[in-house]
Amino acid sequence: MQIPTLTTDRLILRPFGLSDAPTVRKLAGAKEVATTTLTIPHPYPDGAAEAWIEKHVPDWDAQKTLVLAVTTEEDGIVGAIGLELNLPHKRAELGYWIGVPFWNRGYATEGAEAMVNQGFDVLGLNRIEAQYLVRNPASSRVMEKLGMTHEGIHRQYIVKWDIPEDIGVYAMLASER
Repeated sequence: MQIPTLTTDRLILRPFGLSDAPTVRKLAGAKEVATTTLTIPHPYPDGAAEAWIEKHVPDWDAQKTLVLAVTTEEDGIVGAIGLELNLPHKRAELGYWIGVPFWNRGYATEGAEAMVNQGFDVLGLNRIEAQYLVRNPASSRVMEKLGMTHEGIHRQYIVKWDIPEDIGVYAMLASER
């Protein structure tokens, strides 16, 4: 099954291609992005963007993840957004990052809304959740704007760069839309 492309008023959410790797490395590799994102390393290793992009098609085919480039006509790639799928339980975890030059433009919220709609309307999910580092209130604001419910905080739930971090959890049920 082909990875879908989604459109919003300002964004095109499309599959990544290997030619996008230099942009991913530059944007995701910024320390400001890596420090507020659970799985992005810093410094960003050579070859990591290519390896990450190469996983998208097989992971979509296996119905494990849906990962899309967040793009604008003017700027090209501005970030990434994805759903980590657990289809037997009709749920997914939403994740995203936006490159520093494109912060505070509403791209994360606009892209996340499209992904939430895809999850509920096309994939038939019942629950979509999202986690954020508590020290990153901008990410929690995105979740609030989506209408997600704050479910709590997992204290010192993960370790990021050898520092225990609190993780906040938001979620939305299909019946709450």
